[in-house]
Amino acid sequence: MRKLFTLNYTAYFTPEASGGYSVVVPALPGCNTQGDTYEEALENARDAIQLYLKDLRAHSEPIPQEHEPALQRITVDARGL
Repeated sequence: MRKLFTLNYTAYFTPEASGGYSVVVPALPGCNTQGDTYEEALENARDAIQLYLKDLRAHSEPIPQEHEPALQRITVDARGL
């Protein structure tokens, strides 16, 4: 019987000027995707992560574990730029 478990990865969704979203998963280098809507981009990101992890497993490479990212919005003084 297979043991069930889940993995969590942070994904960055960037709205594109032409519409849709691009997605990057920093813990998985090269794991990028996109979608015409946020929902489509989210589903594509799940698919991309699963394919990425299956490829690692197929090549006997370790599955990266992501640690809780430290996210902080930083405000800077832009006067005089």
